[in-house]
Amino acid sequence: MDRGDSASAVTCTLCGEAFSLPEDEVDGNLPRVLLCSHIYCTSCLQSIECSNVIRCPECEVESSLPEGGVYGLQEDSRIIGLIYTAKINNMKRKHPKKNKRLPFTDINANTEEVEQLADIEKIEKVVDEALARATENLAQLEHIYETLTRGLAKQVKREQDRLVMEIKQAASKAVHAVQKWKDVQLNQLTKFEEKLPASQSEVCRVQERMKALEIAMQMAREVRRVPFLEQYCTLDKVLETLQAPVDKQSFDMNCITQGSGMSFPKSPPKDRQPGTPNRNSRWQHAEGRNSSCTRPGHNRSPSPQHQEGLITSSPSLRESFPTPRPHPRSNLSRHSSASDLVTPDVIIEEFLDQGQENAEALPPTGPELANDKWRSNRKKKKQMFGSKRRRVSQWVVVTHVVNPSHFYVRYVAERRGSENLSKKIYRLCSKHSSRFSSNDTVETGSKVFVKSEEGIWCRASVVEVFQTDCRKPVKACPVTQLASVQVYFLDYGFTKSVTIQSEDGNTESLLKAVNNHLKKVKEAPNSELGRFVSQAIRCSLKDLVPYDLTKGWSKEAQVEFQSVVGSAAVEMHLFGQDRDTLLVDLRKCPMDQSSQVPISVREYLVFIEVARLYSPVTLDRRPLLYYPPNYPKINTELNAVVSNITNPADFHIQLVDNMESLLLSAKLQECYNVTSTGEDVLDIYCPVIGQPCVARFDDKLWYRAQIIGHPGGRKVEVLYVDFGNTKILSVSDLRKIKDEFFALPSLAIHCCLSDVFPLDGENWSDACIKTFISLAHQKLVTIVATASVPETELLPVKLFDSSLNGPVANIAELLVKEELACFRERLKPKGPRPPGDYPAIWDPPLNLGSLATESRDAPSQNVTREQEEEPREFDTQLKICAKLKDLKVRVSHVNSPSSFYVQFTQCDSQLKSMCERMKKECEHMEAQDVVWKADMYCAAHINGVWERGQICSDVTSSNIAEVIRCDHGNRAKLHVSNLRPLPPSLMGALAVECTLTDIRPAGGRSTWTATACDFISYYLTGAQAVLNVKEFTDERPVHVTLFCSNRMGQFVSIADFLAKEGLALKKRKPASVCPKPAPRTIMSAEKVKTQLYLPPELPCLGNIQMTISAIGEDGLIYAQAQNAECQLEQLRERIQQSMKTLPRQKPYTWKMVQGCAVIGPDMLWYRGQLLELLGGHVKVQYVDYGLVENIPVVHVYPVLLCEDVPQLCMPCKLHRIKPVGGKWQQDAIGLLREMLLSRCVDMQIMELPADPRAPLTVEIFLDNMSLSRILCQHEHASSDRTASAQKRPSMLPVTSFLDDWDINTEGLREPEEPVLGPFIYQNMPQEGEEFKVRVKHLWTPNELFLWPLEGTADVEVDRETLDEALDRINANIDSLPRLTTFPEGGPCLAEYSDGKYYRAKLMKFTSLEPIKILVQHVDFGSDDTLPTSKLRQIPAELLQFPSRALKVRVAGFKAPSVNRHEDKLPYSPGWSVKAAMEMIDLLHCNITATVLARNPELKVLLYNEEGKLVHLPLVRSGLAELE
Repeated sequence: MDRGDSASAVTCTLCGEAFSLPEDEVDGNLPRVLLCSHIYCTSCLQSIECSNVIRCPECEVESSLPEGGVYGLQEDSRIIGLIYTAKINNMKRKHPKKNKRLPFTDINANTEEVEQLADIEKIEKVVDEALARATENLAQLEHIYETLTRGLAKQVKREQDRLVMEIKQAASKAVHAVQKWKDVQLNQLTKFEEKLPASQSEVCRVQERMKALEIAMQMAREVRRVPFLEQYCTLDKVLETLQAPVDKQSFDMNCITQGSGMSFPKSPPKDRQPGTPNRNSRWQHAEGRNSSCTRPGHNRSPSPQHQEGLITSSPSLRESFPTPRPHPRSNLSRHSSASDLVTPDVIIEEFLDQGQENAEALPPTGPELANDKWRSNRKKKKQMFGSKRRRVSQWVVVTHVVNPSHFYVRYVAERRGSENLSKKIYRLCSKHSSRFSSNDTVETGSKVFVKSEEGIWCRASVVEVFQTDCRKPVKACPVTQLASVQVYFLDYGFTKSVTIQSEDGNTESLLKAVNNHLKKVKEAPNSELGRFVSQAIRCSLKDLVPYDLTKGWSKEAQVEFQSVVGSAAVEMHLFGQDRDTLLVDLRKCPMDQSSQVPISVREYLVFIEVARLYSPVTLDRRPLLYYPPNYPKINTELNAVVSNITNPADFHIQLVDNMESLLLSAKLQECYNVTSTGEDVLDIYCPVIGQPCVARFDDKLWYRAQIIGHPGGRKVEVLYVDFGNTKILSVSDLRKIKDEFFALPSLAIHCCLSDVFPLDGENWSDACIKTFISLAHQKLVTIVATASVPETELLPVKLFDSSLNGPVANIAELLVKEELACFRERLKPKGPRPPGDYPAIWDPPLNLGSLATESRDAPSQNVTREQEEEPREFDTQLKICAKLKDLKVRVSHVNSPSSFYVQFTQCDSQLKSMCERMKKECEHMEAQDVVWKADMYCAAHINGVWERGQICSDVTSSNIAEVIRCDHGNRAKLHVSNLRPLPPSLMGALAVECTLTDIRPAGGRSTWTATACDFISYYLTGAQAVLNVKEFTDERPVHVTLFCSNRMGQFVSIADFLAKEGLALKKRKPASVCPKPAPRTIMSAEKVKTQLYLPPELPCLGNIQMTISAIGEDGLIYAQAQNAECQLEQLRERIQQSMKTLPRQKPYTWKMVQGCAVIGPDMLWYRGQLLELLGGHVKVQYVDYGLVENIPVVHVYPVLLCEDVPQLCMPCKLHRIKPVGGKWQQDAIGLLREMLLSRCVDMQIMELPADPRAPLTVEIFLDNMSLSRILCQHEHASSDRTASAQKRPSMLPVTSFLDDWDINTEGLREPEEPVLGPFIYQNMPQEGEEFKVRVKHLWTPNELFLWPLEGTADVEVDRETLDEALDRINANIDSLPRLTTFPEGGPCLAEYSDGKYYRAKLMKFTSLEPIKILVQHVDFGSDDTLPTSKLRQIPAELLQFPSRALKVRVAGFKAPSVNRHEDKLPYSPGWSVKAAMEMIDLLHCNITATVLARNPELKVLLYNEEGKLVHLPLVRSGLAELE
């Protein structure tokens, strides 16, 4: 960022606008800092903000915004100080001082007051000027101080890391005797700043200078505030301190680039024995430059033929080498001698280093590149002294891949540096001095600039040179004989062959061909670019080798590596280095910021079996794990389902005491069925054993799972944690699990049968496993835990068959009874039977008093048969008392939130007993001829079980009865042969109908929506719940409050849950104490009376086609005529024009209101009819559609809309059929809506009503099938009388409905309008043809209508031009008839604004009341909307003239991507009105057109009189962009 004197020099790098400070009421455009340290203006940050997150345009790092949004981000104080300084300097330039000498006044008691005031003003001016200069100096000093402190911290960290690594290398290969020595050496590194005195001294100098400047600024501010204090201080010294410039050269900035000169030995001293610690050894410095080690980055081999051990410290060699060089290896390598491995002694060495130009360096991520001192424009990171990192990581982009052990990357943080490098290279290549001449030579190893395929000049090093007529490469070749050259791109890492081809073969052509591909690098540019090191860094995936070592890396490995990495930024973890190669691992982190382990490229390649790991890799992150399942309490009966069985000692169960499993399954399907189709962020590329995931099963549903094995072949073995079964799946069937699905613990509990063992004591037989599976698998059982075990062990349980059709059985005893298993003898049950293992008994009726006080968690209080002294009397009816609390129930059936049935879990045994008794009573009972009436009790045979039932309605001749199940609540349709009379002693019900209190349907409806009913039915049917009875009455349903447990095990009110989901509303509770109302003015309701809308126009008797718009609850069918759609469109426009604003809401009396205006759900006005007033809602019917809705009163207004228009909807009823039961049932209404809504049907009008508002009597036919017969076939209706099969009446043509009158109409008809053909278009110019044109109409700046000035104007027909013919016709225009037919594209004569008629063609109707038509003048290109009175029939001779106007698209420019102008063209918002006006002004001259293309549209280039493109001024002014 520039440090100019003007505020405009400090600009935003994204938009180019200058930063500004807030002044008066104008908001400023302040610079703000993102988390990645990049700085942008406030306007740009607001434009790129998305969901309270900003992605940096520079490095693409996301920054979460604080509470204040963009304005909460930190402002850059340094730039603000520069802006303020520039502003002060501008003010000084605008108001220069006449006398710049410092006014020193001698305050004297005898001085006059006027002179004293003048001196005060001079002091104030001088102090202001000094303060402005001091502010700038302080900003520079702060920047220098920040650079030095940050550099010192990095310097300390770098030297500490290097020395710690050397110490650890020496200590790891030493014997145990040197352990104490290593600790001593490490302890000496704690205060390493003392080892760098040069850097510390410079920091102290800057601190002293800053302190002195701050003191002087404080004194100057006090003098500025109280000028009389000048006599108490030496003002000239203060001003000298404030105005003293900051000389950066006076500070040794190179000190932070120097090393400490400390190292560790490579051989022990001669006077010490190996293994004995040197107690006198300390950190020292060696003398001279004869050290055996130099700084990384200054060593390279002069040539490939030189020995590897040759080391030099020449910096010039560093700049000429194309790739980074490594730190020289320590002697503590595998080639070291045994004596070297155990030496603890220290040899002090000195490191020679050059000063850095930029103190800020990247963290040490590469052998030389990361420590390089020439990198600039890198990402800033705030670091404190002593900060430590476990592992170095950087964001990089892979530029070139040879194989997984040889690829190149570039740092993302280096993007700005790369841009600066590209700009410098482009500037150098643009100079004439960079071109090759005939005297130049291309040599191997030299540096050149090469143009890439994208047309960008890049740095490269010549690898091979091929001369013309020479097959083998040469070391040097003249440019005029160059055939091809192979170059290595220093900043990308790949090699490319460039072939030189010339057209003529002469020297000039060859030089031109060479300069098109290559540019030479001079010594001066080479030194200028020397501070930019190679951007491409060679890397290798650590410890990764080919899958088949004999074949090496396969092509598949390279392709898979490239596909998983792609072109996006990845995170690179550095492990070490091997010569000039970094040993890394690349990680592709998930975009959803979840807690899952990032994708490791190494592990992914190993998983797909294209590579192998040389050594094991440990993960640095631990994934989230599922919560263990909740084990049941000991000796507690619970219902469960056996989900998976391996053998009786290894199976899994699921508890069924809440609805969390259903909710979890629904959420999983909803989430992953959508995500898996479009996004790939949840895909798993490299599964890890133990990783939680979501896996697809054979039923194509998603379930929670955990990876437990890698069988190979891109397969994984997973364990479904909610069921317990395992399966081998493909990786494509896995998805990452979201954090929200970890909240619910695993549902599968690993169990074993208690005290049961195999017959042989070791292995379970196949017969035993099959029998156990048939008894328990996927069945509802009762479990009792017999012991408390850790969560890692199997839970011993007892299983009891909980079927309702038979006695309770212990499954373990069944296996023992069939001699498939055996009990442990000492635990074999001989005494009382376990709970529940009893024959069926008559359980006592529900004791309401005990239920009210019984705890939900006290199953041990169940009364057994042995504890009872006398059997109690059996009760078939469930009795409920008031104020019951905390009752455990099971929801058996759900109709709606206002009607659902529950069973008390305490009555399960009573329900089983009732089933057995019904079976005994009715099993041998024969069918009887009974007339079944409504509300009669019966015994119903449903699904093979006899149950108690009650008839819902009288049984008709169909012998099908609808029965409600008394003990369950749902309904079933049965044949009368499955019914038996129920004995009076068995009448009653064990299912109670309930309704939720304190809620009402949402949306103002009186009934529950189908969504609410389906929602509560899906989640509640079969669920365990807790019930509270609000108020007990004899009425049904009972008002209750229902609670179910959520995923956290907390009980949640179902009413609150429905209200939270938006499916219900809370009922308003009346205030217990009515407060005394304050005196107020009572507005009297306005009495309003409206009439009904006009009745619909009834059709004639016969056949007609109608569109069905609605089906009423009473079975009425509402139909619209074929032309109703057009009439509705006109009516809608009239209504919206008349009701542009909402009328003022007033209290009305609705008794006399019939017709009204209604605001529909789409916020449009409709005509309605008031049917019923329902408190704050009213029931209205849309008279033009037939729909009926309950809407709030505030959306209804007692006014009539377009009362002259009759209703467009006619009610109809079917002819001679009646519904079953006397009224249409809901399933019949649903069938009618499914078949008829929005469908065009054939209708035969049978009878017209006397009242035009009454329904028509009709017959409706669907595909030649009578609707009445369809309803009778589905038993929804019956025929009124026996009718013979009737055929569908044939549809008569429209003319058959007209009466055939004998009337002579000769002479009454008007002459028919002749049918004329289209206009003749002029010949299109050829491509490349130039011709003079005149622009007649401009649609957009690049879409025009123009006239060719040659050819068309001179066309004559019958010796008459087009202009002469139009003048003749306009002179007698009244003789031409008006236009009566309006075909699209038809020719006509249209009146223009000048009163004359011109040729035109019809485009479309724009309005129907009044009728207006859009026409286009074919000779000008303009269009106009005209009534029919301004249109005339065109004479046929005018069609012989070709149309003059050509529609063209002007090539070469387009609308700007960002249109900053408020006034835009309404039909083309990309263009501004200013651009159109500027283009019109540019076209007011002699224009020449050149044809570029004829298809698919005519494209031209327009030139002005000077031969320049007319659109260039638009581009320069920013109103357009080049195409």
